[in-house]
Amino acid sequence: MKIQEILSILEEMAPLAYAEDFDNVGLLVGDANTEATGVLVCHDALESVIEEAIAKKCNVVVCFHPILFSGLKKITGKNYVERAILKAIKNDIAIYAVHTALDNHKHGVNKIFCDALGLTHTKILVPKKNFIQKLVTYTIPENVEQLRNALFDAGAGKIGNYEDCSFNSKGIGTYMGNEDSKPEIGERFEFVENEEIKIEVTFEKHLQAKVLKALFNHHVYEEVAYEIYELQNAHQNIGLGMMGELTEPMEEKAFLKYVKETMQCGGIRHSALLGKPIKKVAVLGGSGSFAISDAKRAGVDIFLTADLKYHNFFEAENQLVLADIGHFESERFTKNYIVDFLKKKILNFAIIFSEENTNPVKYL
Repeated sequence: MKIQEILSILEEMAPLAYAEDFDNVGLLVGDANTEATGVLVCHDALESVIEEAIAKKCNVVVCFHPILFSGLKKITGKNYVERAILKAIKNDIAIYAVHTALDNHKHGVNKIFCDALGLTHTKILVPKKNFIQKLVTYTIPENVEQLRNALFDAGAGKIGNYEDCSFNSKGIGTYMGNEDSKPEIGERFEFVENEEIKIEVTFEKHLQAKVLKALFNHHVYEEVAYEIYELQNAHQNIGLGMMGELTEPMEEKAFLKYVKETMQCGGIRHSALLGKPIKKVAVLGGSGSFAISDAKRAGVDIFLTADLKYHNFFEAENQLVLADIGHFESERFTKNYIVDFLKKKILNFAIIFSEENTNPVKYL
């Protein structure tokens, strides 16, 4: 099996188009055309993890956090990032990062977080914006079903929990071809008035090339009339953070102890307790201070995240409890999900959990 085949499966799990613009996801080091010998799944691709991959004869390391995040001008081994990259290159180890591509997925980091806590009725906390486009095209009635189905097969027409969605309206199209035209209906230099159906479908923007290919391949006209619009609608099934509900309300301290035990936290920092039961919970794995206002607007009782600063805790304003459970801890079970996903897709191949604990934060 080539490494590229594994990368395709990883992109199925966490499409790279879902990642935030600031992020650095995908294949960071290595040749995708190399034969894969095994996959080691880790949280951080540190030098010790690369050594583990070498010892276990795995030439693919799948990490959650990208070891290469900002640009490198030199690779001399002077810091932990450069040492890991040097060791990987010297030993032909490929490194692939998923990070916010999986953060933004509806089954990704935050759904894993919610599932660990037993939350139900989950939905995205911060839906992704500027991600939906709309295609408008026109064709003859005889071509409508074939063309529409081709657009659906290319990924268009998915809205929330529904698929094959479109809007269709009748009208009259007009045209007149010149000496170089080959009209499907009518003749050159003939003014044609013909019944047409206007088809409108939405799609995720990274599918644009695929949707347009389907349009051109299945449209009957020589010249295809179409328009593409950027929509302001937020994508309800892609985004950061998630909220859900406990099956039964819990007292605040009891819930925090439950979180500490379940997520194996060394400690939890939190804002003032409000003396109200916890029922509605928001989570955001990793650094989540930017979503405090979203959690407040959602009316949750508590927001679990990480990397909160001193002044962030003031933002609770007695409207909810803010709890910093630790960055690594909030993403703790992500690599379990990656391993399980790969094992279901790739049979009889070494998919291995890294045994390295790469959490840099220690507690007394």
